[in-house]
Amino acid sequence: MNPSHARALRLAACTTSSAVLLTGLASATVHAEPSPPAGVEAPKPTLPGDDNPTTIPTGGPSLPGETGGPAPEYSEPPDNIGDAQPVSKIDAQASGLKLADGAQLAPSKVLDIKFVTEDIGGEERREDSNNKTKFTLQAEVLFPKDSDKLNGEAQSRIEQIAAEVKNQNATEVNVFGFTDDLGSYEHGKTLSKKRATAVQKQLSKELDPNVTFRVRGYSEDYPIADNGTEEGRTKNRRVEVSFPRGE
Repeated sequence: MNPSHARALRLAACTTSSAVLLTGLASATVHAEPSPPAGVEAPKPTLPGDDNPTTIPTGGPSLPGETGGPAPEYSEPPDNIGDAQPVSKIDAQASGLKLADGAQLAPSKVLDIKFVTEDIGGEERREDSNNKTKFTLQAEVLFPKDSDKLNGEAQSRIEQIAAEVKNQNATEVNVFGFTDDLGSYEHGKTLSKKRATAVQKQLSKELDPNVTFRVRGYSEDYPIADNGTEEGRTKNRRVEVSFPRGE
């Protein structure tokens, strides 16, 4: 082999090795995941509603707020959005998912399903679950501004609720009042309690004397909308009437 031919082969071999090395580096660059700077946590995925959490009264007959502010265990993020985690992949064939010898599945359970109906203006809302019915009325359709005196329209709406209480054969009724966050907390608590009491008195005229009422005023606690807008404050100024569903 002549010297010129040998030099050409060595040059081609070096060029090929360099190309392979560069290709490997480029491939590593494409697939590498960027790492956050030292001491800085990687950002967590965000979920709808994270920037504006709201709470609503849920659960059983326990009634918070009688001697102070809202009880944390009585409220939770809607649909638990604030506690959600990214979906994890699960191997359906994993040994840990198989029942042990002799084990049995737990009895089937009916989940609490909720049906919600609301009028076009959002002034009245009805929620029906397996064990409870709840009516929510905006304060504006029941009372003049900053007042606890029922207006002329209120009676017919309250009569409709009373008819449903009778239909469900309910013997216990909760009447809860709420305000927005304008004004002082104490003023809101007084006004929300007086409004709840006014609705309860009107209901009692339509119902059996043996019906038991729980009447509470919660001021601005447990908002169901953003108090930063007038639309949200309107929704938060409300009276809720709830009672167990009949068999």
